[in-house]
Amino acid sequence: MALYDGMLLLAEIFVLFFQILYYICESIYKLFAPVEKKSVAGEIVLVTGAGHGIGKELAIGYALLGATVICWDINEEANQQTKNEIKKMGKDSVYAYRCDVTNREEVFKVAKKVKKEVGDVNILINNAGIGIFKTFLNYNDDEILRTINGNLIAHYWTLRAFLPSMIEKNHGHVVAVSSLLAIVMLMYATVYSSTKIAVRAFMESLNEELRISSKGKSLIKFTTVFPTVVFNGMLKKPIVKFPSLISPLLPKEVASLIIDAQRENCRERNIPSYLSPLLTILKNLPIKAQECLKDAFIGTITEPDD
Repeated sequence: MALYDGMLLLAEIFVLFFQILYYICESIYKLFAPVEKKSVAGEIVLVTGAGHGIGKELAIGYALLGATVICWDINEEANQQTKNEIKKMGKDSVYAYRCDVTNREEVFKVAKKVKKEVGDVNILINNAGIGIFKTFLNYNDDEILRTINGNLIAHYWTLRAFLPSMIEKNHGHVVAVSSLLAIVMLMYATVYSSTKIAVRAFMESLNEELRISSKGKSLIKFTTVFPTVVFNGMLKKPIVKFPSLISPLLPKEVASLIIDAQRENCRERNIPSYLSPLLTILKNLPIKAQECLKDAFIGTITEPDD
C-alpha cells in the first residue's frame, strides 16, 4: 500500500511538473505573440464613474466599438454630458442613470431599472473611486469611510446586482480599476492604497470561487488594472520625479489600455505595461533596497491634500 501511494504521488508530481512547464511556455509565448481582441459589439457595458476622467473615456471607447453603454455617476449633469457626447458621435445605444454606488439600496434599485429598460449587463467596469491623500492622522472619519465605501464596498454592491445574471448565462466580464498604489506603497495613501489592494484580493478570490465551484467551466472573466499617475484631477498636486520613467497619462490613454486588457481577457495588467517587470524586481528585493529605489526614482507621487 505504501509503495502504491508513493508511486501515485510521483505520478502526480510528474503530471504537475509538465502542466506547470506548459503554462510557463504558454505565458512566454503570449508575451511576444499578438493577442486577438474579442469583439464587444452588441454587448451591454456598464461603466461606473462615467461622468468624467477615465470613466467618461471608457464609455466613449466602448460605444465606438459598437457596445451598448450604460453610464453611471453620482453627478447627474456630468453623466448626461457623457451620454450627449456619445450621441453626437452617432452612437445611440447609450443610457445614463444617476447612481451613488456606495448606497446599496440605490445600486439595487437602479440596477433593476437598467435590467428592465436595457437588459442584462454583460461587461461591468467598476471604475468609480475617491482619492483623498493626507497624512494618516489628518484624515477625518468621514474621509476614511467615504474612501473605503467608494473604492471598495461599491464593488460588492454592483457585483451582487449584476453577477447573478452573468452566472446564469455563463457569460460576462468584470473589470476593476485598482491603482499602481496597490503595488507600491507611498506616503499619503494609507487609506487609498488599502482599498486598492483589497480590490485586487476581492477580484482574485471571486475568480477562484467561480473557477472552483464551476469545476473550471465558468466563462466569466475578471480583469484588474493598475494605472500609474493619471491627469484626472484625483491627484491634486502630482509630483513625478522622473517623467521619462513614470509619465503621467491622460484619461483617454488609460481607458484605451483598459479596454484592450478586457478584450484580451487579461487577468491583471499594469498601465503602462512596461512597469510590470520593474515592479516584479522591486517587490522581490530586500525591504531596504526597495526603499532606496523608491526614494531615488519614485518619490511621493503627490503632496498631501491638507
